[in-house]
Amino acid sequence: MSIIKIINGVARHPLWRMAEPINLEILRGEQIAIVGDNAAGKTRLVEVLTGHYPLLLNEVHYDFSPCKSRLASENIKYISFRDSYGEQDGSYYYQQRWNQHDIADDSPTVGEQLPVTSFSKMFRLDELADKRIISLSSGELRKLQMAKALGTNPRVLILDNPFIGLDAPTRRDFRLLLETLTRETGLLIILILSKRDDIPDFITHVLPVEGLRLLPKMSLAEYRKQYAAFPAPVLSDEVNNWIVNLPVRDLSESDFYPAKGGEILRFRDVSIRYGNHTILRSLNWTVHEGERWALSGPNGSGKSTLLSLVCADNPQAYACNIELFGHRRGSGESIWQIKRHIGYVSPEMHRAYLKDIPAVDVVASGLSDSVGLYVRPKPEQKQICIDWMRVFGVEKLADTTFLRLSSGEQRLCLLARAFVKDPELLILDEPLHGLDDCHRSLVRQIIKQFCQRPHKTLIMVTHYEEELPDCITHRLSLGL
Repeated sequence: MSIIKIINGVARHPLWRMAEPINLEILRGEQIAIVGDNAAGKTRLVEVLTGHYPLLLNEVHYDFSPCKSRLASENIKYISFRDSYGEQDGSYYYQQRWNQHDIADDSPTVGEQLPVTSFSKMFRLDELADKRIISLSSGELRKLQMAKALGTNPRVLILDNPFIGLDAPTRRDFRLLLETLTRETGLLIILILSKRDDIPDFITHVLPVEGLRLLPKMSLAEYRKQYAAFPAPVLSDEVNNWIVNLPVRDLSESDFYPAKGGEILRFRDVSIRYGNHTILRSLNWTVHEGERWALSGPNGSGKSTLLSLVCADNPQAYACNIELFGHRRGSGESIWQIKRHIGYVSPEMHRAYLKDIPAVDVVASGLSDSVGLYVRPKPEQKQICIDWMRVFGVEKLADTTFLRLSSGEQRLCLLARAFVKDPELLILDEPLHGLDDCHRSLVRQIIKQFCQRPHKTLIMVTHYEEELPDCITHRLSLGL
Protein backbone atom coordinates (compact mmCIF):
# COMPACT_ATOMS: atom_id res chain seq x y z
CA MET A 1 0.00 0.00 0.00
CA SER A 2 1.39 3.43 -0.96
CA ILE A 3 1.68 6.45 1.31
CA ILE A 4 2.44 8.89 -1.53
CA LYS A 5 1.67 8.34 -5.21
CA ILE A 6 2.09 10.60 -8.24
CA ILE A 7 0.99 9.56 -11.76
CA ASN A 8 2.20 11.64 -14.72
CA GLY A 9 2.59 14.67 -12.48
CA VAL A 10 3.20 17.97 -14.27
CA ALA A 11 3.33 21.21 -12.28
CA ARG A 12 0.88 23.89 -13.39
CA HIS A 13 3.48 26.66 -13.48
CA PRO A 14 6.09 26.17 -16.23
CA LEU A 15 8.92 27.39 -13.98
CA TRP A 16 8.18 24.59 -11.49
CA ARG A 17 8.12 21.71 -13.95
CA MET A 18 10.53 18.82 -14.15
CA ALA A 19 11.88 17.85 -17.58
CA GLU A 20 9.52 14.86 -17.65
CA PRO A 21 6.22 14.00 -15.92
CA ILE A 22 6.72 12.62 -12.42
CA ASN A 23 5.76 9.02 -11.74
CA LEU A 24 6.42 8.04 -8.17
CA GLU A 25 5.09 5.60 -5.59
CA ILE A 26 6.40 5.41 -2.02
CA LEU A 27 5.20 2.31 -0.18
CA ARG A 28 4.67 1.66 3.50
CA GLY A 29 7.84 0.45 5.15
CA GLU A 30 10.11 2.26 2.70
CA GLN A 31 12.55 4.94 3.84
CA ILE A 32 13.67 7.26 1.07
CA ALA A 33 16.73 9.28 0.09
CA ILE A 34 16.42 11.75 -2.78
CA VAL A 35 19.92 12.14 -4.17
CA GLY A 36 21.34 14.28 -6.95
CA ASP A 37 23.78 17.01 -7.91
CA ASN A 38 23.18 20.70 -7.27
CA ALA A 39 20.30 22.05 -9.37
CA ALA A 40 19.31 18.50 -10.43
CA GLY A 41 15.72 19.12 -9.31
CA LYS A 42 15.62 17.51 -5.84
CA THR A 43 13.86 20.43 -4.15
CA ARG A 44 11.51 20.90 -7.11
CA LEU A 45 10.47 17.24 -6.80
CA VAL A 46 9.79 17.64 -3.08
CA GLU A 47 7.73 20.80 -3.60
CA VAL A 48 5.49 18.76 -5.93
CA LEU A 49 5.45 15.80 -3.55
CA THR A 50 4.29 18.00 -0.64
CA GLY A 51 1.59 19.72 -2.72
CA HIS A 52 3.34 23.09 -2.65
CA TYR A 53 3.49 23.09 -6.46
CA PRO A 54 -0.02 22.11 -7.69
CA LEU A 55 -0.31 19.71 -10.64
CA LEU A 56 -2.04 20.27 -13.97
CA LEU A 57 -4.48 17.42 -14.55
CA ASN A 58 -4.36 15.38 -11.36
CA GLU A 59 -3.13 15.59 -7.81
CA VAL A 60 -0.79 13.84 -5.42
CA HIS A 61 -2.47 10.87 -3.73
CA TYR A 62 -1.81 10.44 -0.01
CA ASP A 63 -2.73 7.73 2.46
CA PHE A 64 -1.74 8.85 5.97
CA SER A 65 -3.70 6.15 7.81
CA PRO A 66 -4.00 5.40 10.66
CA CYS A 67 -3.80 9.18 11.22
CA LYS A 68 -7.28 10.70 11.32
CA SER A 69 -6.31 13.88 9.49
CA ARG A 70 -5.97 13.61 5.71
CA LEU A 71 -4.38 17.03 5.27
CA ALA A 72 -0.86 17.00 3.89
CA SER A 73 -0.06 20.16 5.86
CA GLU A 74 -0.74 18.32 9.14
CA ASN A 75 0.94 15.03 8.25
CA ILE A 76 4.03 16.18 6.38
CA LYS A 77 6.78 18.21 8.06
CA TYR A 78 9.40 19.57 5.69
CA ILE A 79 12.57 21.29 6.86
CA SER A 80 14.09 23.00 3.85
CA PHE A 81 17.70 24.14 3.51
CA ARG A 82 16.90 27.70 4.57
CA ASP A 83 14.47 26.61 7.31
CA SER A 84 17.34 24.83 9.03
CA TYR A 85 19.07 28.20 9.50
CA GLY A 86 16.15 29.64 11.45
CA GLU A 87 12.87 31.45 10.88
CA GLN A 88 12.71 33.41 7.63
CA ASP A 89 10.57 36.30 8.83
CA GLY A 90 12.46 39.01 6.97
CA SER A 91 13.68 40.73 10.14
CA TYR A 92 16.99 38.90 10.35
CA TYR A 93 20.05 40.74 9.10
CA TYR A 94 23.69 39.80 8.75
CA GLN A 95 25.65 40.52 11.99
CA GLN A 96 22.44 40.51 14.09
CA ARG A 97 23.63 37.49 16.02
CA TRP A 98 26.64 39.45 17.23
CA ASN A 99 24.73 42.65 18.06
CA GLN A 100 22.87 41.46 21.12
CA HIS A 101 21.62 44.97 21.94
CA ASP A 102 19.50 44.80 18.76
CA ILE A 103 17.68 41.70 19.97
CA ALA A 104 14.31 42.60 21.46
CA ASP A 105 13.57 41.61 25.04
CA ASP A 106 10.62 39.56 23.77
CA SER A 107 12.77 37.67 21.28
CA PRO A 108 11.89 33.99 21.84
CA THR A 109 14.16 31.65 23.73
CA VAL A 110 14.75 27.98 23.05
CA GLY A 111 12.68 26.98 26.08
CA GLU A 112 9.70 29.08 24.94
CA GLN A 113 9.59 27.44 21.53
CA LEU A 114 10.49 23.92 22.54
CA PRO A 115 9.15 22.26 25.72
CA VAL A 116 11.46 19.73 27.33
CA THR A 117 10.94 16.46 25.44
CA SER A 118 12.99 13.40 24.62
CA PHE A 119 14.05 15.15 21.41
CA SER A 120 15.21 18.31 23.17
CA LYS A 121 17.21 16.20 25.61
CA MET A 122 18.67 14.11 22.80
CA PHE A 123 19.96 17.27 21.10
CA ARG A 124 21.01 18.79 24.46
CA LEU A 125 18.68 21.71 23.77
CA ASP A 126 17.41 21.65 27.34
CA GLU A 127 20.80 23.10 28.29
CA LEU A 128 20.04 26.11 26.06
CA ALA A 129 16.52 26.76 27.36
CA ASP A 130 17.23 30.39 28.34
CA LYS A 131 19.25 31.21 25.23
CA ARG A 132 17.60 33.45 22.63
CA ILE A 133 17.09 31.70 19.32
CA ILE A 134 18.66 34.54 17.34
CA SER A 135 21.96 33.94 19.12
CA LEU A 136 22.18 30.20 18.41
CA SER A 137 24.93 28.82 16.23
CA SER A 138 23.97 27.38 12.84
CA GLY A 139 24.37 23.86 14.21
CA GLU A 140 22.23 24.64 17.27
CA LEU A 141 19.55 26.19 15.02
CA ARG A 142 19.50 23.08 12.86
CA LYS A 143 19.03 20.86 15.92
CA LEU A 144 16.22 23.11 17.19
CA GLN A 145 14.34 22.95 13.89
CA MET A 146 14.60 19.15 13.75
CA ALA A 147 13.51 18.71 17.36
CA LYS A 148 10.48 20.97 16.76
CA ALA A 149 9.48 18.97 13.69
CA LEU A 150 9.85 15.62 15.45
CA GLY A 151 7.86 16.91 18.41
CA THR A 152 4.71 17.26 16.24
CA ASN A 153 4.64 13.49 15.57
CA PRO A 154 4.41 13.81 11.78
CA ARG A 155 3.47 10.91 9.50
CA VAL A 156 6.08 12.00 6.93
CA LEU A 157 9.28 13.86 7.81
CA ILE A 158 11.28 15.45 4.96
CA LEU A 159 14.73 16.81 5.77
CA ASP A 160 16.93 18.73 3.34
CA ASN A 161 20.61 17.87 3.94
CA PRO A 162 19.97 17.26 7.66
CA PHE A 163 23.55 16.41 8.64
CA ILE A 164 25.38 19.52 7.46
CA GLY A 165 26.30 21.91 10.25
CA LEU A 166 26.21 19.14 12.86
CA ASP A 167 29.31 17.93 14.64
CA ALA A 168 30.25 14.26 14.28
CA PRO A 169 28.74 13.00 17.60
CA THR A 170 25.44 14.78 16.87
CA ARG A 171 25.34 13.37 13.33
CA ARG A 172 25.84 9.88 14.76
CA ASP A 173 23.16 10.33 17.45
CA PHE A 174 20.72 11.83 14.95
CA ARG A 175 21.13 8.89 12.56
CA LEU A 176 20.44 6.51 15.45
CA LEU A 177 17.39 8.52 16.47
CA LEU A 178 15.94 8.48 12.95
CA GLU A 179 16.62 4.77 12.65
CA THR A 180 14.86 4.14 15.95
CA LEU A 181 11.84 6.17 14.84
CA THR A 182 11.54 4.23 11.59
CA ARG A 183 11.75 0.94 13.45
CA GLU A 184 9.35 1.73 16.31
CA THR A 185 6.82 4.03 14.63
CA GLY A 186 5.13 4.34 11.26
CA LEU A 187 7.16 7.44 10.37
CA LEU A 188 8.19 7.79 6.73
CA ILE A 189 11.49 9.64 6.44
CA ILE A 190 12.57 11.30 3.20
CA LEU A 191 16.09 12.75 3.15
CA ILE A 192 17.26 15.16 0.44
CA LEU A 193 20.99 14.67 0.10
CA SER A 194 23.73 16.20 -2.02
CA LYS A 195 26.51 14.14 -0.41
CA ARG A 196 26.29 10.43 -1.25
CA ASP A 197 28.21 9.37 1.85
CA ASP A 198 25.50 10.90 4.04
CA ILE A 199 22.92 8.21 3.16
CA PRO A 200 22.19 6.35 6.44
CA ASP A 201 21.92 2.57 6.50
CA PHE A 202 18.24 2.64 7.53
CA ILE A 203 17.32 4.08 4.11
CA THR A 204 15.71 1.34 2.01
CA HIS A 205 15.34 3.06 -1.37
CA VAL A 206 16.94 5.89 -3.31
CA LEU A 207 15.32 8.27 -5.79
CA PRO A 208 18.10 9.57 -8.07
CA VAL A 209 17.41 12.93 -9.72
CA GLU A 210 19.44 14.07 -12.72
CA GLY A 211 18.85 17.01 -15.05
CA LEU A 212 15.33 17.69 -13.70
CA ARG A 213 14.43 14.03 -14.31
CA LEU A 214 13.34 11.56 -11.66
CA LEU A 215 15.08 8.27 -12.41
CA PRO A 216 13.60 4.89 -11.40
CA LYS A 217 13.53 4.12 -7.71
CA MET A 218 16.20 1.62 -6.66
CA SER A 219 17.21 -0.14 -3.48
CA LEU A 220 20.01 1.34 -1.39
CA ALA A 221 22.22 -1.64 -2.22
CA GLU A 222 21.62 -1.16 -5.94
CA TYR A 223 22.35 2.56 -5.70
CA ARG A 224 25.60 2.06 -3.78
CA LYS A 225 26.75 -0.55 -6.28
CA GLN A 226 25.91 1.64 -9.27
CA TYR A 227 27.51 4.80 -7.88
CA ALA A 228 30.40 3.24 -5.98
CA ALA A 229 33.05 4.30 -8.50
CA PHE A 230 32.63 8.05 -8.28
CA PRO A 231 35.53 9.67 -10.15
CA ALA A 232 37.01 12.62 -8.30
CA PRO A 233 36.89 15.64 -10.63
CA VAL A 234 40.11 17.47 -11.40
CA LEU A 235 40.41 21.23 -11.65
CA SER A 236 40.87 22.12 -15.31
CA ASP A 237 44.24 23.43 -16.48
CA GLU A 238 42.51 26.61 -17.64
CA VAL A 239 41.09 27.41 -14.23
CA ASN A 240 44.22 26.25 -12.44
CA ASN A 241 46.45 28.51 -14.55
CA TRP A 242 44.08 31.47 -14.22
CA ILE A 243 44.30 31.29 -10.42
CA VAL A 244 48.09 30.83 -10.47
CA ASN A 245 48.61 33.80 -12.79
CA LEU A 246 46.47 36.29 -10.91
CA PRO A 247 48.54 39.45 -10.28
CA VAL A 248 50.18 39.66 -6.87
CA ARG A 249 49.09 42.75 -4.97
CA ASP A 250 51.88 45.07 -3.83
CA LEU A 251 51.47 45.34 -0.06
CA SER A 252 54.83 46.91 0.68
CA GLU A 253 53.41 50.40 1.06
CA SER A 254 50.18 49.40 2.79
CA ASP A 255 49.79 51.06 6.19
CA PHE A 256 47.40 48.36 7.33
CA TYR A 257 49.17 45.11 6.60
CA PRO A 258 52.11 43.49 8.40
CA ALA A 259 55.50 42.84 6.87
CA LYS A 260 55.94 39.59 4.95
CA GLY A 261 55.50 36.64 7.30
CA GLY A 262 54.20 38.89 10.07
CA GLU A 263 51.21 38.44 12.36
CA ILE A 264 47.82 38.48 10.66
CA LEU A 265 45.98 38.26 13.96
CA ARG A 266 46.69 37.85 17.66
CA PHE A 267 44.21 37.13 20.44
CA ARG A 268 45.40 37.73 24.00
CA ASP A 269 43.26 36.23 26.75
CA VAL A 270 40.02 36.86 24.80
CA SER A 271 36.71 36.02 26.47
CA ILE A 272 33.20 36.50 25.05
CA ARG A 273 30.05 36.20 27.09
CA TYR A 274 26.34 36.68 26.27
CA GLY A 275 24.11 36.74 29.32
CA ASN A 276 24.79 33.59 31.32
CA HIS A 277 26.61 31.88 28.46
CA THR A 278 30.38 32.09 28.11
CA ILE A 279 31.23 31.47 24.46
CA LEU A 280 35.01 31.95 24.51
CA ARG A 281 37.15 31.79 27.61
CA SER A 282 40.70 33.22 27.86
CA LEU A 283 41.65 32.37 24.28
CA ASN A 284 45.21 33.02 23.13
CA TRP A 285 45.83 32.55 19.41
CA THR A 286 48.30 33.88 16.86
CA VAL A 287 48.12 33.47 13.08
CA HIS A 288 51.01 34.43 10.80
CA GLU A 289 50.89 35.23 7.11
CA GLY A 290 50.90 32.12 4.95
CA GLU A 291 49.51 29.78 7.61
CA ARG A 292 46.46 27.71 6.81
CA TRP A 293 44.34 26.91 9.85
CA ALA A 294 41.57 24.37 10.42
CA LEU A 295 39.21 25.53 13.19
CA SER A 296 37.15 22.78 14.82
CA GLY A 297 34.92 22.13 17.80
CA PRO A 298 31.40 20.91 18.66
CA ASN A 299 28.26 22.90 17.90
CA GLY A 300 28.06 25.95 20.14
CA SER A 301 31.76 25.96 21.05
CA GLY A 302 32.30 29.47 19.66
CA LYS A 303 33.83 28.91 16.21
CA SER A 304 31.61 31.38 14.38
CA THR A 305 31.83 33.86 17.26
CA LEU A 306 35.62 33.72 17.01
CA LEU A 307 35.46 34.39 13.28
CA SER A 308 33.06 37.31 13.82
CA LEU A 309 35.79 38.92 15.92
CA VAL A 310 38.32 38.46 13.14
CA CYS A 311 35.97 39.83 10.48
CA ALA A 312 35.16 42.95 12.51
CA ASP A 313 31.47 41.94 12.68
CA ASN A 314 31.31 41.57 16.46
CA PRO A 315 31.29 44.79 18.54
CA GLN A 316 32.71 42.92 21.55
CA ALA A 317 36.04 42.93 19.70
CA TYR A 318 36.61 46.48 20.94
CA ALA A 319 36.57 45.29 24.54
CA CYS A 320 39.11 42.53 23.83
CA ASN A 321 42.85 42.46 23.31
CA ILE A 322 42.80 41.67 19.60
CA GLU A 323 45.27 42.69 16.91
CA LEU A 324 44.42 42.40 13.22
CA PHE A 325 47.06 42.92 10.56
CA GLY A 326 49.38 44.33 13.22
CA HIS A 327 46.89 46.88 14.62
CA ARG A 328 45.04 46.76 17.94
CA ARG A 329 41.26 46.83 17.47
CA GLY A 330 39.87 50.20 18.43
CA SER A 331 43.08 52.10 17.70
CA GLY A 332 41.56 54.26 14.99
CA GLU A 333 41.26 51.81 12.12
CA SER A 334 38.06 51.65 10.09
CA ILE A 335 36.08 48.47 9.59
CA TRP A 336 36.72 48.80 5.85
CA GLN A 337 40.51 48.83 6.35
CA ILE A 338 40.09 45.43 7.98
CA LYS A 339 37.58 43.98 5.53
CA ARG A 340 39.49 44.98 2.38
CA HIS A 341 41.96 42.18 3.17
CA ILE A 342 39.35 39.55 4.12
CA GLY A 343 37.18 37.22 2.03
CA TYR A 344 34.43 35.54 4.02
CA VAL A 345 31.54 33.09 3.67
CA SER A 346 29.43 31.59 6.45
CA PRO A 347 26.02 30.10 7.27
CA GLU A 348 25.02 33.47 8.78
CA MET A 349 25.80 35.20 5.50
CA HIS A 350 23.82 32.63 3.50
CA ARG A 351 20.89 33.01 5.87
CA ALA A 352 20.92 36.81 5.60
CA TYR A 353 21.37 37.01 1.85
CA LEU A 354 17.74 37.32 0.79
CA LYS A 355 18.39 39.84 -1.98
CA ASP A 356 16.76 38.67 -5.21
CA ILE A 357 19.31 40.39 -7.42
CA PRO A 358 21.28 38.91 -10.35
CA ALA A 359 23.88 36.38 -9.22
CA VAL A 360 26.69 38.47 -10.70
CA ASP A 361 25.64 41.36 -8.44
CA VAL A 362 25.82 39.06 -5.43
CA VAL A 363 29.42 38.26 -6.37
CA ALA A 364 30.15 41.95 -7.01
CA SER A 365 28.88 42.85 -3.51
CA GLY A 366 32.01 41.17 -2.19
CA LEU A 367 34.06 44.02 -3.63
CA SER A 368 32.42 46.43 -1.19
CA ASP A 369 31.60 43.94 1.60
CA SER A 370 27.87 44.64 1.43
CA VAL A 371 24.82 42.37 1.55
CA GLY A 372 23.20 43.54 -1.66
CA LEU A 373 24.80 45.73 -4.31
CA TYR A 374 24.71 49.49 -3.75
CA VAL A 375 27.62 50.59 -5.93
CA ARG A 376 27.69 49.57 -9.58
CA PRO A 377 30.93 47.77 -10.45
CA LYS A 378 33.11 49.15 -13.21
CA PRO A 379 33.30 47.06 -16.42
CA GLU A 380 36.67 45.59 -15.44
CA GLN A 381 35.33 44.73 -11.97
CA LYS A 382 32.29 43.02 -13.46
CA GLN A 383 34.61 40.97 -15.65
CA ILE A 384 36.50 39.81 -12.55
CA CYS A 385 33.16 38.74 -11.06
CA ILE A 386 32.33 36.73 -14.19
CA ASP A 387 35.82 35.19 -14.11
CA TRP A 388 35.37 34.00 -10.53
CA MET A 389 31.91 32.67 -11.33
CA ARG A 390 33.53 30.67 -14.13
CA VAL A 391 36.06 29.27 -11.62
CA PHE A 392 33.18 27.98 -9.49
CA GLY A 393 31.16 26.80 -12.51
CA VAL A 394 28.25 29.22 -12.22
CA GLU A 395 29.05 31.81 -14.90
CA LYS A 396 25.93 30.78 -16.89
CA LEU A 397 23.84 31.90 -13.91
CA ALA A 398 25.19 35.46 -13.91
CA ASP A 399 21.86 37.03 -14.87
CA THR A 400 19.65 34.65 -12.87
CA THR A 401 18.35 36.22 -9.67
CA PHE A 402 19.79 34.81 -6.46
CA LEU A 403 16.58 33.45 -4.90
CA ARG A 404 15.79 31.44 -8.04
CA LEU A 405 19.02 29.48 -7.67
CA SER A 406 19.24 26.16 -5.86
CA SER A 407 20.84 26.28 -2.41
CA GLY A 408 24.01 24.72 -3.83
CA GLU A 409 24.21 27.30 -6.62
CA GLN A 410 23.69 30.06 -4.06
CA ARG A 411 26.58 28.71 -2.00
CA LEU A 412 28.86 28.64 -5.07
CA CYS A 413 27.99 32.28 -5.80
CA LEU A 414 28.74 33.24 -2.20
CA LEU A 415 32.08 31.45 -2.48
CA ALA A 416 32.87 33.45 -5.62
CA ARG A 417 31.91 36.55 -3.62
CA ALA A 418 34.48 35.63 -0.95
CA PHE A 419 37.28 35.25 -3.51
CA VAL A 420 36.40 38.13 -5.85
CA LYS A 421 38.68 40.78 -4.33
CA ASP A 422 41.64 38.36 -4.10
CA PRO A 423 41.81 38.66 -0.29
CA GLU A 424 44.93 38.12 1.79
CA LEU A 425 42.93 36.41 4.57
CA LEU A 426 40.36 33.85 3.45
CA ILE A 427 37.84 32.87 6.14
CA LEU A 428 35.57 29.97 5.19
CA ASP A 429 32.96 28.94 7.78
CA GLU A 430 31.37 25.66 6.64
CA PRO A 431 31.95 26.63 2.99
CA LEU A 432 30.78 23.34 1.45
CA HIS A 433 27.27 23.32 2.94
CA GLY A 434 24.82 21.82 0.46
CA LEU A 435 27.36 21.15 -2.30
CA ASP A 436 27.30 17.89 -4.22
CA ASP A 437 30.31 15.55 -4.32
CA CYS A 438 31.68 17.00 -7.55
CA HIS A 439 31.56 20.61 -6.40
CA ARG A 440 32.91 19.74 -2.97
CA SER A 441 35.98 18.22 -4.58
CA LEU A 442 36.46 21.13 -6.98
CA VAL A 443 36.07 23.78 -4.26
CA ARG A 444 38.70 22.03 -2.11
CA GLN A 445 41.09 22.18 -5.07
CA ILE A 446 40.30 25.86 -5.68
CA ILE A 447 41.02 26.67 -2.04
CA LYS A 448 44.30 24.77 -2.15
CA GLN A 449 45.43 26.42 -5.38
CA PHE A 450 44.46 29.89 -4.19
CA CYS A 451 46.42 29.46 -0.96
CA GLN A 452 49.62 28.57 -2.82
CA ARG A 453 49.93 32.18 -3.93
CA PRO A 454 51.96 34.80 -2.00
CA HIS A 455 50.49 36.57 1.06
CA LYS A 456 47.56 34.13 1.40
CA THR A 457 46.32 32.97 4.81
CA LEU A 458 43.40 30.60 5.42
CA ILE A 459 41.07 29.92 8.36
CA MET A 460 38.49 27.21 7.62
CA VAL A 461 35.73 25.67 9.74
CA THR A 462 34.12 22.33 8.98
CA HIS A 463 32.64 19.39 10.86
CA TYR A 464 33.78 17.00 8.13
CA GLU A 465 37.48 16.18 8.25
CA GLU A 466 37.48 15.12 4.59
CA GLU A 467 36.35 18.61 3.54
CA LEU A 468 39.65 20.18 4.56
CA PRO A 469 42.08 20.84 1.71
CA ASP A 470 45.41 19.06 2.12
CA CYS A 471 47.25 22.38 2.40
CA ILE A 472 46.24 22.79 6.09
CA THR A 473 49.30 23.59 8.25
CA HIS A 474 47.80 24.42 11.69
CA ARG A 475 44.79 23.47 13.81
CA LEU A 476 42.80 25.07 16.61
CA SER A 477 40.15 23.09 18.44
CA LEU A 478 37.57 24.78 20.68
CA GLY A 479 35.68 22.96 23.43
CA LEU A 480 32.40 23.56 25.21
